Amino acid sequence: MQIRTRITILFTIATATILMVFACTVYFSAVENREKEFYALLKKEAYTKANLFLNAQVDKKTLEDIYHNNRKILNEVEVAIYDTHFKLLYHDAVDIDFVKETPAMLGDIVQKKEIGFYQDKWQVIGMNYAYNNANFIITAAAFDQYGYNKLQNLLSTILIVFVFAVFLSYAAGIFFSKKVFRPIQAMTQEVKNISANNLDSRLRSPGNKDELSELANTFNDMLNRLESSFDAQKHFVSNISHELRTPLAAMITELEISANKDRSTTEYKVVIGNTLNDAQKLKKLFNSLLDFAKASYDSSEISFKLLRVDELLLDASQQVLEANPRNKLDIFVDPTLDDEHMISLIGNEYLLQVAFVNLIENACKFSDNQKCSIAVKSSGSSIQLEFKDDGIGIETNDLERIFTPFYRGSNKTYSEGNGIGLSLTKKIILLHQGEIVVRSTKGIGSVFQINLPHSLSL
Repeated sequence: MQIRTRITILFTIATATILMVFACTVYFSAVENREKEFYALLKKEAYTKANLFLNAQVDKKTLEDIYHNNRKILNEVEVAIYDTHFKLLYHDAVDIDFVKETPAMLGDIVQKKEIGFYQDKWQVIGMNYAYNNANFIITAAAFDQYGYNKLQNLLSTILIVFVFAVFLSYAAGIFFSKKVFRPIQAMTQEVKNISANNLDSRLRSPGNKDELSELANTFNDMLNRLESSFDAQKHFVSNISHELRTPLAAMITELEISANKDRSTTEYKVVIGNTLNDAQKLKKLFNSLLDFAKASYDSSEISFKLLRVDELLLDASQQVLEANPRNKLDIFVDPTLDDEHMISLIGNEYLLQVAFVNLIENACKFSDNQKCSIAVKSSGSSIQLEFKDDGIGIETNDLERIFTPFYRGSNKTYSEGNGIGLSLTKKIILLHQGEIVVRSTKGIGSVFQINLPHSLSL
């Protein structure tokens, strides 16, 4: 069932329920008011007949004739008067006597002073009446034909209006649901027309600050992220293809040349050495791509634990020195960091080591003396790490793009690389809710500063 149909039905049911409650309230209020008003009328008629009979001493025959004559055209009130000994003093129509008073009924009237009840559809009232220091018992009964006719007409009117109102509310529900869902249908059609080939398309926002406008803006934001992801993916695949093509082409060329004719052992060793060098480049590239993929995971899917930054730096330094013993490292830890929690953080050991290794290797690689100076300090709620080199520095134009995957600046001729290390490092730092900034002076060196929240701030 479509939401539009469901809303129409729910709107109709809600409207019908409200109308039903209102109609029932009106009808039953009318029933109660009719009953009260007719009891009041019976009481008034009873007092009138008693006054005519006892006070004005109108002849019984005259009163009876009046009753019988009026009864032919009206639902005249039938009145009976008794003394306290239950002796009948007057009755409008003894021959009819609809109420048929009994000693038990009369005794109940004496005891309760006044009673009212139904006999069939006739309303009956009984009450005590005092006159000239004497007590009398009066009963009055009548059928409220006029009142019941009014109730019947009211009920018929309510049913007709109710049915008409339900149909009207259903029609109004269809009309308004179509009007409300028209922008949604337009948005749905626009979404259907969006594919991978036209991700630059956007939904038209109604312009109002309502839920539909918010939905359109949210969807457009999602399209912006998707378009950026697709563009990044295309760029990523293009760069990977380029990075893979170069060493593979070199390996194939070396092997094809060596296979063309017999060569000396020395020449074969040179070919094998060149091929091995290209294979190591490929291995390093693949490892960097795997680390890049791990750093791109959702943080909820990566295991975190309490780690000491100084221990992570020592392990990363050992990896760098094992890879190239000629590198020189200088690690300084602020002596004021005497609290273990000030130098500890919640993180992933493997990824943080990858980030530190990348920064240390970069510093050593671009320094003439292959030296990296590392400083560990405290900065409020963060651990501050600085990786400093005395190298060639970074061009001002390159500073804004050095964290872009596969981007290599003007210093790429100084040392080999694939342009993944720094972008991978930034992803890892952001994954740990930290930040990384770089300061560099051409010909003097660069400083990469990392701020990571320590365990006390989490």
